[in-house]
Amino acid sequence: MVELEQYKFTVNQYKEPMKELGLSLSLSHKHEQIKELESEMREEGFWNNPDKAQEVTKKLKNLKDTVSAYHALEMTLDDVSTMIELGNEENDASVIPEIEELLGEFEIEFDNLKIQTLLSGEYDKNNAIVTLHAGAGGTESCDWAGMLYRMYSKWADSHGFKTEVLDYLDGDEAGIKSITFEVNGENAYGYLKSEKGVHRLVRISPFNAAGKRQTSFVSCDVMPDIDEDLDVDIKEDDLRIDTYRSSGAGGQHINKTSSAIRITHYPTGIVVQCQNERSQFQNKDKAMQMLKAKLYLLKQQENMEKLSGIRGEVTEIGWGNQIRSYVLQPYTMVKDHRTGVESGNVDSILDGNLDPFINGYLKWIALGGKTAGERNRRNGITIPLSMTVEKTERWEYTKRRMAYGYYQSYQTDD
Repeated sequence: MVELEQYKFTVNQYKEPMKELGLSLSLSHKHEQIKELESEMREEGFWNNPDKAQEVTKKLKNLKDTVSAYHALEMTLDDVSTMIELGNEENDASVIPEIEELLGEFEIEFDNLKIQTLLSGEYDKNNAIVTLHAGAGGTESCDWAGMLYRMYSKWADSHGFKTEVLDYLDGDEAGIKSITFEVNGENAYGYLKSEKGVHRLVRISPFNAAGKRQTSFVSCDVMPDIDEDLDVDIKEDDLRIDTYRSSGAGGQHINKTSSAIRITHYPTGIVVQCQNERSQFQNKDKAMQMLKAKLYLLKQQENMEKLSGIRGEVTEIGWGNQIRSYVLQPYTMVKDHRTGVESGNVDSILDGNLDPFINGYLKWIALGGKTAGERNRRNGITIPLSMTVEKTERWEYTKRRMAYGYYQSYQTDD
């Protein structure tokens, strides 16, 4: 049967990539690590140190999950091959829907496992600390910050990660002015580092009686939660430490005592805040840990820029600096301006379905991290400087209307 032969060809096309994936995952080394950790857990007194025991069991689980996922892919591919053979022998077309379903699931899991091989950064396996700041747009931006926090919370939940709010500041009328939260889970930072930058929203404003289109911006900063003692020299004279009353949920203690901590590092202008812990000392320790991590990453970035001869630029939370646009009006589209990945299903993205964008970013980084504009220039395609993001969106809208057999110009209100 022609359909079965096509599926057979698809299965054969995956045999070599499966071997390459197995090598990239270092499966033999992982099997050795599993044996060593299981042996360590059987030793007398292993559970006397709860923190170390928890770390070992977590590492063992992650290793087993990866190995099991690969073996599950092998079994799925074998099952599909067997079904194709049976279908050809008996000339049975009824197996085609099941084969199609299994192959679809296989391709998704294969891509997800392959993405893990791209998480090779020094701190990719660590937890992530995410900070959202509302930018240009006033109340609209505060509302947009709240929407982004909800999006990341749902993404974390769907991956079995836990979120913990470290600092929170309400908007004046609605939403969130700023929020810092921690995402706890294997490779949380490796995935969420793709979200660092300015996020732009275009929609009909629910806060504007005239119903005009409004553009809002929120900055997202992501850093790893680094537990080990970093070699970062911080002078006491360079710090300003403020205490203030915590805001948000937390009961009587969190609202009646000045337990929240804000640390300002004068030489760099970096500000970190923490109000989640019960005591001022705990909040100070967590804030200092966050400051050290930021300074360490800044030092790494400066060294890389010196080697490459590139100077970093500080971007404003506003027009022209966005990494991703979320357009709700006059059409629906989410587009990443670095990778070119886009989706018309905005509701799904805002409900936490970020994997296509995260995976696209990791692949983009692995290929050298060239923006769409840089790729066009490299391929000899010239785009006028006047072709801004907004004008590109106008053209996208025009193409959609032309596809339906008519054209209508429109004007934006923002």
